[in-house]
Amino acid sequence: MSETTDQMRSELDLYDTMSRSIKTVKASDNKVFRFYCCGPTVYGPAHIGNFRSFLLQDVMRRTVELTGLRTKHVRNITDVDDKTIRDSQKVGKSLKEFTQFWYEKLTADSEKLGCLKPHLEPGAVTHIPEQIDLINELIEKGHAYATEDGSVYYDVNSWDGYGGLSRLKNREIKTQQLERADSDEYQPKESLVDFALWKGRKPEDGENYWDSPWGQGRPGWHTECSAMSVKYLGKTFDLHSGGVDLIFPHHENEIAQSEACHGATFANHWFHIEHLMVDGGKMSKSLGNLYTVDDIEERGHTANELRYVLVSGHYRQQLNFTLESLVAAKQALNKLSRFGQLLKVVANQSIPFQFKSVIKKRVGDGDWKFFGKAWDALLDDLNTPKCLGHIFSVIKSIEKKMSSKSISIEDLGQVARELTHVLGALGLALPEPEAYDAPDDIKEIADRRWKFRTEKNWELSDSLRDELKDLGWHVMDGRDGYQLVPLPGSEK
Repeated sequence: MSETTDQMRSELDLYDTMSRSIKTVKASDNKVFRFYCCGPTVYGPAHIGNFRSFLLQDVMRRTVELTGLRTKHVRNITDVDDKTIRDSQKVGKSLKEFTQFWYEKLTADSEKLGCLKPHLEPGAVTHIPEQIDLINELIEKGHAYATEDGSVYYDVNSWDGYGGLSRLKNREIKTQQLERADSDEYQPKESLVDFALWKGRKPEDGENYWDSPWGQGRPGWHTECSAMSVKYLGKTFDLHSGGVDLIFPHHENEIAQSEACHGATFANHWFHIEHLMVDGGKMSKSLGNLYTVDDIEERGHTANELRYVLVSGHYRQQLNFTLESLVAAKQALNKLSRFGQLLKVVANQSIPFQFKSVIKKRVGDGDWKFFGKAWDALLDDLNTPKCLGHIFSVIKSIEKKMSSKSISIEDLGQVARELTHVLGALGLALPEPEAYDAPDDIKEIADRRWKFRTEKNWELSDSLRDELKDLGWHVMDGRDGYQLVPLPGSEK
C-alpha cells in the first residue's frame, strides 16, 4: 500500500516574514539558490539557542538540495564588535587570536551536530574596505551623516521603507531622530533611532581600529552583513535567515542600508526561527539554564540527541527544551537504529549518513512509495514534527509487514532509499543501537558460537549461527564481540 500523498510537492514552500505568507523557495537565476544566514558573534561558545537557528537553517538547506536545487550558503562571522573587543581585552589576547579560538570552537560544535559547512564564512574584520565603500555611498546618497567624533550614522527618516519587515509602522512608535544608537548590543523594541554605520575610535577600543575617510574607528554591527552579502550573493539574493530576535533592529537595518544604497530588493525571502525556551522560561546565564554542546555532553548525552531535540519542533513555534527531552530523543534514535539494523539483516540495506551519499540516493518526485508523507511534510513549511511522526508510523507498518513476510526484498530496498532521503534532510545519524536483552538460552548459544569463532572453528560457528536463526535471532559480529538482533516475527 502506497504511503505517498495524493499530490506530492516538488519544491519547498516556506513562510516569508516580509509578506507574512507561504512562498515557494526559488532560485531567482534558475541555477543556484543563494542564501545568507546571520552567524554568531565569536566571543564565547555558541549556546543551544544559537544552534536551534543554525540547525533549522541546515535542515532547510538539506531539503532544498534534496529537491535537486544547488545552493550557495553564506554565513557571516562577527569578529569585531563591543563584546569581542571587551572580552578579548579581559583575557589579554589580541582580537584576532581571541575570535579565532571561538570560531574554531563553533566549527567543532557544528561538526558534532552534523551541520553542513557553509560555502562561505566571511568575517567582518577582513571586509573593512567593503564596509567603508557601502558607508561612503550611503553618505553620497543622503542616507547617512558623519559626526564630529568620527562616527557615521544612518538617518532612518531618509528612507520611507524603514519598518516594513517588523511592521513597526503599523503600530504606534517613537521617532527620535536626534537620539542615536551607539551600542552594538542595544535592543529597542518600539523606538526608531539613527544607528551607527561606523563608530569613531574610543579609548576602550584599544588597538582595535581602522583608518577611514571619517577618521580612525570600526564598523557598526549592522554594516557587515549588508557589505558582505552584496559581495558574495549580489544586490538581490534569494533568502535571508536568522532568529526572530534579529528581525528588529538588525534585519530592519540591513534592509535600510542595502536597499537605500543599491536601489534593489535586498532579499526575496525572509526565514526566521522562533526562540528556544528552557524549562518553560527564557534561557540565561543568571538562571543557570544556558547550555552549550559541551554542557550537554558532560551530562551524558550526545550531540546527535541534541540535534534531534532542536529540529523536532516547528521552526515557527517556540520550543521548550528540557533535559528529559534528550532522554526521549535517545529512545527515538534507538528505534530508528534498530529499524536500520533490521534492514541490514533482512535485506542487506544500509542507511548512510554522509550527505554526499544521501544526495546520490535521493528519491525523485514521482518515486515515493513509503515515506512520501514524511517528505511532503518537510516541503510543507519545513514541518519537522509532522515529518518525524510519519517516519515512526511508517516504520511500525513496515515492521509488521516484515514480520508477516508480506514485503519484498526489492521494496525493502526502496524503504531504505526513502528513509535515507528523509533522515538526510533532517541530518540525523543512526547511532549504534542498544543491545537487545536476549533470553539466557539464546545468549548461551551465542557465547559458544563466539568461542568457536575466535578459535576459527568455522564449521561449529556456522552451525550455531544457523541454530540461532532458526530460533529467531540474527548474530552480528564485531571486532570485540557480537550483537544479537531478533528477526522479524520473533519474540523481542
